[in-house]
Amino acid sequence: MGLNNLLAVFLPKDKVFYTLFEKVAITVVEMGDLLSQVVNEPDYNQRSSLIAKLEQLEHRNDEYTHQIFQELGKNFITPFDREDIHYLAIALDDICDYIYASGKKINFYKVNPDDSGMRKMAEIIRLGCAEVKTAVFELRNMKNVKIMSEAIIKVNSLENQADDVFDMCIERLFDMETDVKELIKKREIYQVLEIVTDKFEDATNVIDSIVVKYA
Repeated sequence: MGLNNLLAVFLPKDKVFYTLFEKVAITVVEMGDLLSQVVNEPDYNQRSSLIAKLEQLEHRNDEYTHQIFQELGKNFITPFDREDIHYLAIALDDICDYIYASGKKINFYKVNPDDSGMRKMAEIIRLGCAEVKTAVFELRNMKNVKIMSEAIIKVNSLENQADDVFDMCIERLFDMETDVKELIKKREIYQVLEIVTDKFEDATNVIDSIVVKYA
């Protein structure tokens, strides 16, 4: 029996969800930190190594998400609405999927990430990951509603900043990039990076709904 399954046996059934969500939140932060390293790494091979680590973390998160759905399917007792558990698991999984996709596309398209827009977006993502983790970890007790609310507000602010950076990047790209292929590749990378921040907001919207219902 694996360690995760053994842990699940001894945890109260409604507490298993908190533990799994916290594991996912830790993975989200690790991936945000790695993405920041990817866009600041000038060497293609070194970036490849970092992206391989992103892939491993993304697969690990898939396992946690699968465990959440398994627990949801077999347990009648849940700490909050089953629908909210489902939506939160999907939103957090999407964050990991799109972070990995962002890093993968940079090397797949052989794009030089020495770009102020990409680095700014990656920094926003790194900060957003930390705020998502804060909000998720407060779900277990829901005693510090203020901390959760502040994290949710920060995520909303970061998502707005990402929209502004994205618009600036696209405008500059069409003004300055003369190579059509490069324009298409960079635009797609910007778009995927921006989607990550949308997924942050999706996750914290679910958490906000849980707070309203149960705090």
